[in-house]
Amino acid sequence: MNLRECRGTAKVLNRQVHRLKGRNHGSRVTIRDIARESGFSVSAVSLVLNNAPLARYIPEQTKKRIQGVAQKLGYTPNQLARALRSQRTTTVGLMVFDITDPFCTPILRGIERALYQLNHLSILTDTHSERSRFERYLELLLERRVEGLIVVANWAVVDINLLSELERQRVPTVVIGRELKAESVGSVVVDNEAGGRIAMEHLHSLGHRKIAFIRGPKTLGDTPLRWEGVKSVARSAGLKLDPKLIVDLPPTFDPNHGFEIGAKLTEELLRRNRTFTALLAFDDITALGAMHALTKAGIKVPEQCSLIGFDDVAPATFSIPPLTTVRQPLEIMGETAADIIAGAMNAVAEKREFSPVNIRLLPELVVRRSTRLVKQ
Repeated sequence: MNLRECRGTAKVLNRQVHRLKGRNHGSRVTIRDIARESGFSVSAVSLVLNNAPLARYIPEQTKKRIQGVAQKLGYTPNQLARALRSQRTTTVGLMVFDITDPFCTPILRGIERALYQLNHLSILTDTHSERSRFERYLELLLERRVEGLIVVANWAVVDINLLSELERQRVPTVVIGRELKAESVGSVVVDNEAGGRIAMEHLHSLGHRKIAFIRGPKTLGDTPLRWEGVKSVARSAGLKLDPKLIVDLPPTFDPNHGFEIGAKLTEELLRRNRTFTALLAFDDITALGAMHALTKAGIKVPEQCSLIGFDDVAPATFSIPPLTTVRQPLEIMGETAADIIAGAMNAVAEKREFSPVNIRLLPELVVRRSTRLVKQ
C-alpha cells in the first residue's frame, strides 16, 4: 500500500470514528459532526439548526439534508451555549408566600403551564411568609440573572420598597393577588368588590336578612374592596348590617391558621347571642373553620345557617356539605401573569420600552350545597 492509499484509508477510518462518536450517547453531537456527516459547511449547518434569519437563503433541499443528519445523529441544541451567546437566560423567578397554601397551588399550575409552552424555565422559591426570607431570595434570583419575576403576594411581605431594585435593573415584575401603587410593577388580581357583591346578592336572593360576616384583615387591600361590594348590595336592598354580627381576621393573619381562626371567630359570634341565618367568610379555609364550629354547636349547614366562602380552593369541593364560594380564576391568573412577563422579557431583550400591565379578572359564584333558602 502506497502513501496515497494509506492517507485515503485513514480518512475513511476517521469518518467512521466520527460517525460512531455521533451515535455514542455518552458524548454530545456537535454542529461540526453534522457538517462532516452532511458534507456542508459548519456555518451553513449552524444557520439551519439555529433557524437564523440568514437561513432563508439556504436551499430547502440543503436544509432537509442537514436536519435529517442532525436527527439521525441524535443532535440536541446546547441551550447553555445559546444563552451565553445571546446573554439571555429566559428564566423567570417565582416567589410564593407559602407553597402549602391551597390558594397558591392552582396559580403555580397556571404559571408553569404557560411558561412550558413558551420554553421558559422557572426558579421556584417559598418565602414561608417571612420578610427576611423574601428579601434574601430576591437577592439570589437577581444574582442568577432571572429575566422576569412573578410574585404570589402576601400582604405582610410584599411592598414596593422591596421591589425597587427590580426597576433599577429592568427586571419585569408581576404581582398576583395584590395591586401595588407603582408604575414599574404589573399585577393580576380578581375584582374583589364584584366578588363581595355577588356573594351578598346570592344570600339576599335566598331570603337571608340576618347575615354574619368574618371580614379579612384590615391591613389587606382586598378587605375594604370586598366589604364595599357587600355594603353596596345592602344599601340597594335597604338592609341594615348588624355590627354585632361582624368580626375581623387579625392583622397578622396567617393563612395556614385560617381554619382554626375561622372556628374561633364563629364561636365568638355565637357567644354574642345574635341570631343569624347565614355567614359570609373572607375565604374558603376560614369558611371551613366556621362550618366546623357551627356543626360543633349543633347548628346544621345549610338547614339552619347558610355558609359562603371566597377563592374556590380544592378543599371547598370536598367538604360536607360542599362549600358555596366565590371563585377566583386562579389558574388563569397564573397563566396571565406568565404571558405578561414573557412579553416584557422579550421587550427588554430587544431593547424596546415596555409598560407594566395591570389585569383585573372577574370572579364567579359557584353554588354548592352549603347555601339554601332561609326557613320562614
